[in-house]
Amino acid sequence: MTMDPLFQKAAEVSKQHPKPDIKFSYGTAGFRALADNLDSVMFRMGLLAVLRSKAKNGQVIGVVVTASHNPVHDNGVKLVDPFGEMLQPSWERHASELANAQDVAEVLRGVVTEHSVDWNVPAKVFIARDTRPSGKQFVQALVEGVEALGGSHQDYGVLATPQLHYMVRCANTAGEYGEATEEGYYHKISKAFLHLRSLSGKTDVPVIKLDGANGVGALKIKEMAQHLNGTLSIWVCNDGSTGKLNEKCGADFVKLHQCAPEGMVITPGDRCVTFDGDADRVLYFYFNKENKFCLLDGDRIATLMVGYLKDKLDKTGVSLERGLGIVQTAYANGSSTSYAESTLGVPVACAKTGVKHVHHKAEEFDIGVYFEANGHGTVLFTKDVVDKMKAIVQDSDASTERHKAAEKFLSMVDLINQTVGDAMSDMLVVETILYEKGWSLDDWGAAYTDLPNRQRKVTIKDRTVIKTTDSERKTTAPEGLQEEIDKLVAGYKSARSFVRPSGTEDVVRVYAEADTREAVDSLAREVSQIVYDLAGGIGERP
Repeated sequence: MTMDPLFQKAAEVSKQHPKPDIKFSYGTAGFRALADNLDSVMFRMGLLAVLRSKAKNGQVIGVVVTASHNPVHDNGVKLVDPFGEMLQPSWERHASELANAQDVAEVLRGVVTEHSVDWNVPAKVFIARDTRPSGKQFVQALVEGVEALGGSHQDYGVLATPQLHYMVRCANTAGEYGEATEEGYYHKISKAFLHLRSLSGKTDVPVIKLDGANGVGALKIKEMAQHLNGTLSIWVCNDGSTGKLNEKCGADFVKLHQCAPEGMVITPGDRCVTFDGDADRVLYFYFNKENKFCLLDGDRIATLMVGYLKDKLDKTGVSLERGLGIVQTAYANGSSTSYAESTLGVPVACAKTGVKHVHHKAEEFDIGVYFEANGHGTVLFTKDVVDKMKAIVQDSDASTERHKAAEKFLSMVDLINQTVGDAMSDMLVVETILYEKGWSLDDWGAAYTDLPNRQRKVTIKDRTVIKTTDSERKTTAPEGLQEEIDKLVAGYKSARSFVRPSGTEDVVRVYAEADTREAVDSLAREVSQIVYDLAGGIGERP
């Protein structure tokens, strides 16, 4: 069937997936909403995935049905581009237009025209979902969308989000990145982990208590554990057998409330890890000898990885044109930035909040480490640095420190899922580094002391009145707001504060840091009040 009759057929089938009276917007994490409202969006994203695949010369496009750390009654969907990365920003507009369209065929025609899509190119789509009850029916809607435009699909069933990203990259690199199966994922990562373990010369087995957020990560870490040959003892809590997805558990809950999740029995010194609902975020935490909760967040993970990679670079003597760098957002704790620059001697770049922004910025380095404070991040490596390390392994004596450092570096490249933040992969990276250093979580936490920080949100009439610059660290509108924030910050020691509009709702997010908990609570409250007063706050004043 030729293009236009197919579009008419898609428009007809679309009537079986009626659109609710809601305006949808494709953000950094794709679409997110109450599951009851998403059937039409799922069908239409099946259509868009076919067009995207054709526009990318028939490369596989991924579609993940997930709402990550959101409550179980929500769901969402996002598209994955050919290299396993987030959907190209210019296509986010098409996603939003198609999700909201009255005339589906008209939008499809517009996309084909704008991108000169060759209709004779076959399209292929990979699909996966998290553990939400609504996921199965949404996959069916997606499949109907793919088939309506004559595309083919492969349904992987329940997967962690990073696993689907991995599959897409494997498929589009002819297996160079790995095998595009779940078993292939476990094999590649566990092989690299076990090789690094064998190079350590040690045999003790760390014990981990893992909060699986009652989500897909709890299922998949049990699969991964079977490939680790008993080198880690992983106790999975909140595994979905009793509690609800992300309810009083998971990485977002632990980060936001600065406390342990429910569903875990923890004693001081226990090594604790938490995933989010779709297993693309990971955080560590523990209780110290005084029984005080201590969080090791994405900033900590990034600096740990940067320190390890810099050590291997220094030992090999490899020189790089664009070097090793760390990418943070404005939410990164000021102490982590100072530690990276002053103690580790590694440049820090700042990007706007959102994985697509930090990922893009990290590509500017030969080795780009990025983590958001929420635990979502990874490391990107250029072919140049990998080739140089391979040359050292091939040409040097295996007994030399230089050879060993290059060998470890290359295994670390295989251990890291470069497509997107991956809770399982990142956890095994952290475990490898702590094992080599002989560090406990207390030792890791002692590297630097976080400045006390606080996040608040202020509800306003219209979030678009807030305009920002300098990677969201300064406001340019409304007039006078930044000057007032600067005055407040000047009244506290080691302080900073910034505000930014939410990407999805009419609220302003307020972040503050200062030298004491009392000071930061006061600063966050005062900045929230200024935002309320100058940006059209509604409801009760903070």
